[in-house]
Amino acid sequence: MSEPAASLKGYLIRGLPIIKEGDDIPTLIQSLFEIEDGDVICLASTIVAKSEGRMRHLDDYQPSSYAIEAARDLGKDPRFVQAVFEESSDILIERPFLLTVTHFGHIGVNAGIDQSNVGDEMILLLPIDPCSSAQRLRQALGRDCAVIITDTCGRPFRNGVAGVAVGWSGIAALRDWRGELDIHGRALSITQEAIADEIAAAANLLMGEAGDLTPAVVFRGLKYPRSGDDLFRAKEKDIIRSRLNR
Repeated sequence: MSEPAASLKGYLIRGLPIIKEGDDIPTLIQSLFEIEDGDVICLASTIVAKSEGRMRHLDDYQPSSYAIEAARDLGKDPRFVQAVFEESSDILIERPFLLTVTHFGHIGVNAGIDQSNVGDEMILLLPIDPCSSAQRLRQALGRDCAVIITDTCGRPFRNGVAGVAVGWSGIAALRDWRGELDIHGRALSITQEAIADEIAAAANLLMGEAGDLTPAVVFRGLKYPRSGDDLFRAKEKDIIRSRLNR
């Protein structure tokens, strides 16, 4: 006899104001929605970064000669390119776009720097350490819950962007299926499911893009592991980076 499927529900938290530096996101969320133990709270990296004071003016950056040269080839503002360089620990691709490694290990275009919904001449950097941010937010919520900080980025070999997790706390980034048996009794030896990314993608689908102003989603009814491996593959184990001679 089959077991009933788990009841998974997703809730948009509506009514959040435009977040500013110093805003208390957990208190704002709790004023609009009652968080329960076991919930997974997904927050767009933009609101976390804004609350942490990660907004910058392009004039805050003095472009190096290298940034000026790269900006000329890329057709971008040299100040923006300098910001990307400063937020990156490594540059994997320089043309036709900047594919970089952030200081916390995430790989994406332009170090994840956002120019949407921030005003002219302004940019928004990713949180300095999104996993630490997620842990702080989870503790402030005062529940046995999980927090995932999401961002959108492109995927190799596919068009379009999708939501991914850049920070998480209270949940394993990966669900390890190795050692489990498939329907034929064969032991799985490789499969590690990127559940934090899957949840982030689902949250992004609900949040929307552009001017939707719904940067927080709560999932309820999801069973998830609490500990597991990191999402960010170690440099020495990354085949693609090795092909890029990095």
